[in-house]
Amino acid sequence: MHRELIRLLGAEHVLEVPPQSPYNRDASRRRGVEGRADAVVLPGSAEQVAEVVRWCYEHDVPIVPRGGGTGLTGGAVPTDGGVVCSLERLRGVRELEPALWRIQPEAGVSTRHVQRLARENGLFFGPDPGASEQSQIGGNVATNAGGPHALKHGVTGAWVRGLEVVLAPGELVQLGGWAGKDVAGYDLKSLLIGSEGTLGVITAVRLALLPAPQAATPLIVFLRTRAEGCAAILDVFAAGITPSALDFIDGDTLEMVAGGYPGVFPAGAGFALLVEVDGSRAQVEAERRALVEVLEGGAVAIEEPPDSAALWRWRDGFNGVVTAVRGGKVSEDVAFPVERLAEGLEGFSQIAARHGLRSCAWGHGGDGNVHATVLVDPSRETELDAAEAAGEELFALTVSLGGSIAAEHGVGWLKRGLLESQWHARAVELHEEIKRTFDPKGLFNPGKKLARDPARGERLTSR
Repeated sequence: MHRELIRLLGAEHVLEVPPQSPYNRDASRRRGVEGRADAVVLPGSAEQVAEVVRWCYEHDVPIVPRGGGTGLTGGAVPTDGGVVCSLERLRGVRELEPALWRIQPEAGVSTRHVQRLARENGLFFGPDPGASEQSQIGGNVATNAGGPHALKHGVTGAWVRGLEVVLAPGELVQLGGWAGKDVAGYDLKSLLIGSEGTLGVITAVRLALLPAPQAATPLIVFLRTRAEGCAAILDVFAAGITPSALDFIDGDTLEMVAGGYPGVFPAGAGFALLVEVDGSRAQVEAERRALVEVLEGGAVAIEEPPDSAALWRWRDGFNGVVTAVRGGKVSEDVAFPVERLAEGLEGFSQIAARHGLRSCAWGHGGDGNVHATVLVDPSRETELDAAEAAGEELFALTVSLGGSIAAEHGVGWLKRGLLESQWHARAVELHEEIKRTFDPKGLFNPGKKLARDPARGERLTSR
């Protein structure tokens, strides 16, 4: 295998894979997910990606596309061995047309670099998933990544106008394009968005940009209870206000992250909303006043932090702070219909308590997107098992409330088989038929994003 891959790419771009190689895992390693690749390749062009896919398809070798390795569900882990195809060398920006509000980066360009190029040209790229310096735009598209500002500006897929992708058995194909309107065929582009590398390998992306908003103002709204906080989210929508972000932080999370808050928590606060509005200066001021008018009656306090960057840095640091409390945590990313968010949060709290676990939750409340978290000591097997069981109950609760078992982190390996509980039987069949049509040999990222999986109880784990 290595000799033939070296012939395609050169010796320096085909790597041996020791057991501790970072290419054997992604950010789901904290959940125990780790595999073992037979080889890692670093193609330097879309044409070389096509050559690798062609060779793998001819020799029945699994292909695992990999971006920045920041995924949380095991989507970039070589669970069946095979070849990890890392796109880190595809860093070119093929087109940047500020006057036309568009950019075409290759898959290995970091999310932060796309944001930076947009900003330097007076433009704006809305998606803001975590780890933006490490995450790559191809991976963001492959997982349809979101972030706090997806409420107004949409998840990554909303910004995609076209894709360059390698499909089986190794053909480089263009899907979509720059045309402002195109309803000429089935929307194949959208099938690849969020497909998590199971249908093909994305090599370049055509992205729309927007003029940068003149201003953005965050508010943090402190409320007494979970019920009051979730009701306040609905009040914002009922008032016709469109925040760019509407995050929530429950009382248990507030208790843990209070030390890093760039201010002082008011007495009696048991829930908080982090709300941001953006647009023209006049629009921002009008929406800020409207928010205060809607929320001040039920709020303990409403603050407008003088340093919005410090506020978002505090928000971005929740994962590390919460993890440090007991040395580990298990978080599940789910979405409830926003009108049932309070039920979902209450139900999750009860589930965790039944399993003897301390819990907390935060997330993107305007989307109903919850990062439901239990704290664990990673050295205690019983706690890890309890966290797994609590997660299964949470998924069942989510489906019963009309929600989704995957909000913005994808399905990957950890949630394989769960779609069957959420979808109609015929939808599951169509999901599987689409996979077979794009990947008849089942070689693209095998074992990931499965709608149903009879072996779901098994885990690749180092525990």
